[in-house]
Amino acid sequence: MNENKGIVYHEISSRREEKSELWQWTAAEMTREIKARTVSSREVVQSSLDRIAEVNPKLNALVEVYGEEALKAADRADQAVFTGEELGPLHGVPMSIKINSDEKGKATSNGVVAFQNNIAAEDGPQVANLRKAGAIFVGRNNSPAFSYRWFTNNDLHGRTLNPWDQSRTPGGSSGGAAVAVASGMMPIAAGNDIGGSIRHPAYACGVMGIRPTAGRIPSWYGPVDQDQPLSVQTMLTQGPLARTVEDLRLALQAMSPFDPRDPIHASVPLVGEPLQRPIRVGLLKDVNVAKPVDAVNKALDDAAAKLSDAGYIVEEVELPLFEEAYRLWYLLCMEEFRQIMPMVDEIGDDGMKSAAKHYYAVAEEWWGSRPGLTEYMNGYARRGTLISQLQQFLVKYPLLLLPVSAEQAFIQDADIMSVESMRRVMAAQWSMMAIPVLGFPALSVPTSVENGLPVGVQLLGRRFREDTLFDAAEILEAHSTIKTPIDPTW
Repeated sequence: MNENKGIVYHEISSRREEKSELWQWTAAEMTREIKARTVSSREVVQSSLDRIAEVNPKLNALVEVYGEEALKAADRADQAVFTGEELGPLHGVPMSIKINSDEKGKATSNGVVAFQNNIAAEDGPQVANLRKAGAIFVGRNNSPAFSYRWFTNNDLHGRTLNPWDQSRTPGGSSGGAAVAVASGMMPIAAGNDIGGSIRHPAYACGVMGIRPTAGRIPSWYGPVDQDQPLSVQTMLTQGPLARTVEDLRLALQAMSPFDPRDPIHASVPLVGEPLQRPIRVGLLKDVNVAKPVDAVNKALDDAAAKLSDAGYIVEEVELPLFEEAYRLWYLLCMEEFRQIMPMVDEIGDDGMKSAAKHYYAVAEEWWGSRPGLTEYMNGYARRGTLISQLQQFLVKYPLLLLPVSAEQAFIQDADIMSVESMRRVMAAQWSMMAIPVLGFPALSVPTSVENGLPVGVQLLGRRFREDTLFDAAEILEAHSTIKTPIDPTW
């Protein structure tokens, strides 16, 4: 038997016998057994910290680890179980927070040297919700400077490596989160997504990541009187990365409660009315931007077959509005970002500056060198039309099956090698930008390993119907040949 501060736990459960290490468990397994008092949160958190000590020096997924602080929080979680307090959906589960998100007492560095002492006075809304849900924070996960690239590297904390292949990006900007989950440092990590920053790292590392509907999870950055750009208010979403659909469901539940700081939050039930059956799925492979490579095409075809076998009707469709939305992102978001470019030029790292230069060079081909207020206003007007068009399409096809990226994980720094290499990367990532413009929920689902790298697909659904994405993803999850957590391959 195990004793911890006077709390006596039962003999190890059969679940624990099946998996030799606690860090291999899912969050659902962890919190279920913690609440049942067959294992303590301290044991679970210590196992997570031990795994971090083993693999993080190779991967650099976490840039700060707070062991004693996490263990004290775990002891409080165990005491709450013992005294019969009300317990949240992630009670006692270890997880990490992204370095661009406010966590009280920690530096919101965003990977920028000049921000390394930017200590948050309060938790951001999504962090506060996770803490209330019982999660135990064990560290901060890495991102590129200003969370700006699909490659997780910065001058303050260094480069995060993909556990499948260190020569390939782990994705960005929530690359540290994806690597931490894929390598077993924790079952769930928090990220955010305005241009693929949850979905692409999940894809590159072979885990799951959901970008919820804009307004589902409350969000805010910094003091409450600090104005947020319109694109951040309407396109940025917070969200979890995990290894299982069940854990994503738990994390979404934990992160979603109302917070008055968010100007667009909507308290919508997590489960909606059943969809009319048979459920139609639109298979969208190519929107005339970048043809999927063979591995991606195979993943899409295999996923379509699995959904068909489960009773869904899958039909290939064309939706040119995605091409338009993809390019529109580079007007609406990048022109707002231009306002802080003087600061980037002053304190940004070389990778960040090169990426920005290349982004603007490609976007100039569509929008000109300096789009004006009229173009910007017309862009937002067009956005509403595209959203309406997609909503009408989703009446017949409640789900879309489409690529996360047209390519597998890129070679490190492919975005800053040249303008031409950036053009190829941007094109491959068309869905990363189009979906935030449109504001619908989307889920990255791993399916198989091809060429030694993970590959997967993306599911998109109606607004606030993340539950329908999870239902379809569970079918694909049952057939996935990707097995995580994994050890670094070098």
